[in-house]
Amino acid sequence: METTIAAISTAMSASGIGIIRISGENAMDVISRIYRSKGGKKKIKEVPTHTIHYGYIYDGEELIDEVLVMIMHAPRTFTGEDTVEIDCHGGVYAMQRVLDTVLKNGAEIAEPGEFTKRAFLNGRMDLSQAEAVMDVIQAKNEYALRSSMDQLRGSVQKAIRDIREKLIYHIAYIESALDDPEHISLDGYPQELLEVVDNEQKEVKRLLKTSSDGKMIQEGIQTVILGKPNAGKSSLLNLLIGENRAIVTDIAGTTRDILEEYITLHGISLKIIDTAGIRETKDIVEKIGVDRAREMAQKADLILYVVDSSVPLDENDEEIMEMITGKKAIILYNKTDLQPEIQPEILEEKTGHPVIPISAKEEKGITELEEQIKDMFFGGEISFNDEVYITNARHKAALEEADRSLDLVRNSIEMGMPEDFFSIDLMNAYENLGKILGESVGEDLVNEIFSKFCMGK
Repeated sequence: METTIAAISTAMSASGIGIIRISGENAMDVISRIYRSKGGKKKIKEVPTHTIHYGYIYDGEELIDEVLVMIMHAPRTFTGEDTVEIDCHGGVYAMQRVLDTVLKNGAEIAEPGEFTKRAFLNGRMDLSQAEAVMDVIQAKNEYALRSSMDQLRGSVQKAIRDIREKLIYHIAYIESALDDPEHISLDGYPQELLEVVDNEQKEVKRLLKTSSDGKMIQEGIQTVILGKPNAGKSSLLNLLIGENRAIVTDIAGTTRDILEEYITLHGISLKIIDTAGIRETKDIVEKIGVDRAREMAQKADLILYVVDSSVPLDENDEEIMEMITGKKAIILYNKTDLQPEIQPEILEEKTGHPVIPISAKEEKGITELEEQIKDMFFGGEISFNDEVYITNARHKAALEEADRSLDLVRNSIEMGMPEDFFSIDLMNAYENLGKILGESVGEDLVNEIFSKFCMGK
């Protein structure tokens, strides 16, 4: 790669410091043209690697900013190339002036994600680790951050490499036996291979099984609040997010559209969606809101059904109970500060879902709700000791293809097909797993993946 790239790697907003990153074979030439030490005698190109230097950035004879410059020579850098990072003052205009000076003196503006792309192309990380870089940046909660950091350290890479090593050994064995049948026998081999396929497919399926939890760790549990008008749905939303986001009145039907907020409970992200109260209505606007509520309920990972305990159940409750059949749901027995008209035992019997007494007004029952959600989705805990979570849709798709290929190998063995049929499908599984690591992906896909990164990363 002959071009030397540069970009602002911190947010474009007023802050204490800003960082301009330069990477490429001419990075040291670029910084030497614009950097001056305090005494003016230091030659920045000659300083030791991985050192920091105080000084100034000049555009010709014009002083631009007072800075610290970090010098890092290849290959021990993020990109694997010579890299310079300039810590300047964090004003938007100040950062832009420093970047403009860098670009005037031999660097080109980096494309989104180009630094990480170079790290991948230079062998500093595989594609699963490169994608984890962006996941770390975008992590919305503790578990998402821990999962992304594990992937950045190579948890997915190790799991996939272990499976591929077993597969490639047997692909090579079959090919060798077919080329040299006099010296390498395949007698009894199909049964031996079947055991290997079973073991490796179990591992593929185990990784696939984590993808639903992984998706929710990364993106949050899509949680829809349902209930009749005036049941306390909006009060619950306001309580969960800690601010008056939704309008709360005694008038039924106040909420007419979808309200969405992210919250974190016990390190788990919930995408909370407040909906219009479920009831039959002739109001056209409210009816649209009710229809949207029904639509969101179908797509939800979790439904919080808020029941006003001071009001008897009616046909609208019956409709909601039907909507939550077969879904993950929690019944929130609200307004426990009032005289009850419904008993929680009746609700549990009718719905088959757990019932938690709450009072949005008195802020009671939220801790119990948090624990119930954790138990319902993660078996009470999320373990990062040995578990690898698949959080990337591209990785999941590749694992599914590998799983199908291993099914075909098993079918071929059971049908007594020739051994070359085994190697074809084993190779398909091997190559699909390689897509996760970036070992068998095209340039277009690589470009697409890194185009989603933020500038300067």
